Amino acid sequence: MDMLWNGWGDPAKAAPLPETVTGLLRDLLGVKPRSTPALALEDIRPPAPTAAPAALRALAAAVGDEHVRTDAESRVRHTRGKSTPDLLRLRAGDVSDVPQAVVLPATHDEVLAVLRACAAHGLAAVPFGGGTSVVGGLAPQRSAFIALDLRRMNGLLDLDPVSRTAVLQPGLRAPEAEALLAGHGFTLGHFPQSFEWATIGGFAAARSSGQASAGYGRFDEMVLGLTLATPEGTIETGRAPRSAAGPDLRQLILGSEGAFGVITSVTVRIRPLPEARVYEGWRFGSFEEGAAALRRLAQDGPRPTVLRLSDETETLIGLAQPDAIGADPAQGGAGCLAIAGYEGTAEDTAYRRERAAAVLTDCGGTPAGAEPGERWAHGRYSAPYLRDALLDVGAFAETLETAAFWSRVPELYTAVRTALTDTLTRAGTPPLVMCHISHVYENGASLYFTVVSAQGEDPVAHWTPAKHAANEAVLAAGGTISHHHGVGTDHRDWYVREAGPLGVSALRAVKRRLDPEGLLNPGVLLPTD
Repeated sequence: MDMLWNGWGDPAKAAPLPETVTGLLRDLLGVKPRSTPALALEDIRPPAPTAAPAALRALAAAVGDEHVRTDAESRVRHTRGKSTPDLLRLRAGDVSDVPQAVVLPATHDEVLAVLRACAAHGLAAVPFGGGTSVVGGLAPQRSAFIALDLRRMNGLLDLDPVSRTAVLQPGLRAPEAEALLAGHGFTLGHFPQSFEWATIGGFAAARSSGQASAGYGRFDEMVLGLTLATPEGTIETGRAPRSAAGPDLRQLILGSEGAFGVITSVTVRIRPLPEARVYEGWRFGSFEEGAAALRRLAQDGPRPTVLRLSDETETLIGLAQPDAIGADPAQGGAGCLAIAGYEGTAEDTAYRRERAAAVLTDCGGTPAGAEPGERWAHGRYSAPYLRDALLDVGAFAETLETAAFWSRVPELYTAVRTALTDTLTRAGTPPLVMCHISHVYENGASLYFTVVSAQGEDPVAHWTPAKHAANEAVLAAGGTISHHHGVGTDHRDWYVREAGPLGVSALRAVKRRLDPEGLLNPGVLLPTD
């Protein structure tokens, strides 16, 4: 099944907002219904491909005629990613970033052949997994490019139960990967909000972090080896679980977002399927109090598998439980809601849960029972559908995230909220800004912001200054420009400042060696020369 072309996920799961929410949006934010309906897919008319027939023949020779698609629907479905500006432009019929063709290789060697064909004919190549990028990661700065769709590379190549490793292909979607591993009694344990649609290769390329990262770790911590196809040949990494043989090339590939090559296989660490999964809620009087409790668990233990904290606004609105949006806020209680989840053996889960409860209570937390945790687990992948429903009624909804050391988290939280609120209020669309701590570490945490406002006359132009102001606030407050969404084009200019001139020069040198013609996702991650 293909994802909804102008929205998120399975079209059957899309649902309109309840009247309580539309009324709140109207009364609180001045949201008005859209003046014009979104276009249907059949109404979108992308320009005809301009790639030379010889180029298309070379691509077909690499993967087979039936695996080079130039029809309008295939090309539109591979236009940009799933950020709110991406979707708004698509809904308005803007397909100026449409690929020349969609090419579907099935093997590592076919990927190499496609890259050789692209180099010979001056075509850029954008690796395409689930298409879930929300930072402009699928919008290269080159008009003549192909979407290199990896969906045919979707197998479990090897599983070593003794070493607890698995080799997965990049086009394997996360639910399929979990099902294949579960058949052998294992799990990857990687469950980001994009879980239902994102792919293994995308997780590696963007340094993804899942909602159970407190227990299982980030995806880059799970990766033990990689195979990379480049216009100059192949790189293979990961001979052993750890090595002191020079710099770790895995870390150069992880987070490279298709700018250095195409990831064609990933060797990952796997874990036994948990016997027990328990999720529960806790309440704190303030975000500061709750953050202190999360820090204590992250630093001194015991660390739950899932650990999250919504601020007062997010808790009041109910965004911590997406399928409860619009419920009577009084039913949710005051303060901030934290979610703690435990996965593992029944004995270990019970032990960690009991010890963590003592810590949370000592930090001022009040147990809220299993219902908030179970509701969160049930609706953990629902927020993108909610975003689409908000767009449908004329609201603007977008997210951004960052991370910092614990000592800087309060300043970062205030700075980003202020930047968003001030910028959008000056534009005449005062926002609702919500935040939660989404990932915790011994030394710091990630902050995930959700912004809702009226769309304004030009929704994309309305958001751009606010996004830029938030990016500036992140850097000024000591945060990183991206914790788990990646760089893409949206964060590129700020990433350049974060990495510094010498660091960027080193990365440019790597790109020139692996991709001399600059054909791989040009303008993403690094500015074009």
